[in-house]
Amino acid sequence: MTRQAIVVGGGIGGLAAAAALRRIGWQAIVLERAAELREIGAGMSQAPNALRALEALGVGEQARAAGVPTHASGNLRLSDGRYLQRARPGDASALLAFHRADLQRVLLEVVPDGWVRTGAEVTAVRQDDDGVTVACDGVEASGELVVAADGIRSTVRRLLWPDAPPPRFLGRTAWLGIAEVAGVPGSITLGRGGYFLIHPVGRGRAYWAYVITADQPDVRYEDEKAEVARRVATWHEPIPELIEATPAEAVIHIDICDLDPLPTYVRGRVALLGDAAHAMSPDRGQGAGQSLEDAVVLAAAVAAEPSIEAALRRYDAERRPRTQATARGARADGHRTTSTAAHRALTSMIRMMPASLWRRGIAADGNPTWRWRPPHLPSPTPRH
Repeated sequence: MTRQAIVVGGGIGGLAAAAALRRIGWQAIVLERAAELREIGAGMSQAPNALRALEALGVGEQARAAGVPTHASGNLRLSDGRYLQRARPGDASALLAFHRADLQRVLLEVVPDGWVRTGAEVTAVRQDDDGVTVACDGVEASGELVVAADGIRSTVRRLLWPDAPPPRFLGRTAWLGIAEVAGVPGSITLGRGGYFLIHPVGRGRAYWAYVITADQPDVRYEDEKAEVARRVATWHEPIPELIEATPAEAVIHIDICDLDPLPTYVRGRVALLGDAAHAMSPDRGQGAGQSLEDAVVLAAAVAAEPSIEAALRRYDAERRPRTQATARGARADGHRTTSTAAHRALTSMIRMMPASLWRRGIAADGNPTWRWRPPHLPSPTPRH
């Protein structure tokens, strides 16, 4: 008899979990709260560890076709345009940049038709020795396992981890957008109190993010595009051009938060995955990548262990130390790159670092986080 899991959340982590479970012969019901399965109009980069996870899920080739090499970590600039470090023509890039919707689409294509149910808001989770049941808008779904991939404000975490603190504001806010501008190389511009990130994301588009310090969350402006344009009006091109080329309604303003470390990612037959378990700041570009790793490790544990309980103990033991260390590192990186007091020291250090040493540090095997290797997953079963 085919074994069944319930995945809560239809984002990148949830779809990756469904794809991974399919590879080990399980079925899954993916419950997505939104009425339509879509990602916000923003971008991201994926490092070698995430790309290996995508290979393990059987979508490595498709992901590489959807992504664009980005030299953002090799092109470091000041707001007046001067380079602190500069990628050379022909340099290999360890990073691929994606529009979030493009990577989501790659994963959705390997999830069988009928597995995803939209407009499904979870209201309760019940479990016993035989299985687990999720209540959703008056309808119930049951299985042997629940994977909660429902984001930083996870309903499942709130229900089953009632003592866990809410997301923590990190003292930073960000504007994000996708501009219809072609030929823009990836870069990071370091200013006082903030930085501006650019990634090319294919089809004549560029993703941008402006991250700054903020005294409090939830401060919003009547015209977000005008506000971010005002703040970087004197910065080097193509920064003002990218903002100008972004439709006003497509400029996203978010506050940056993470989660305090949880003592466990599992409760009985329920496992937290991705941001629901370990939401982190974007400063190491590892949020989605760690979700992809989670999905592969969880499926490998389920396939290898004799019981769900043993599999989830293994998943927790393997994933919690790595993801929480990555979150701590991202938080520290974010403080360094946006601290006004540390700006002069940071830029001086980068400027004085030999270019050869900098390139080794951003090579595919130069970053310890990027060296992760996935466990083996079986070959996929036929789609139905």
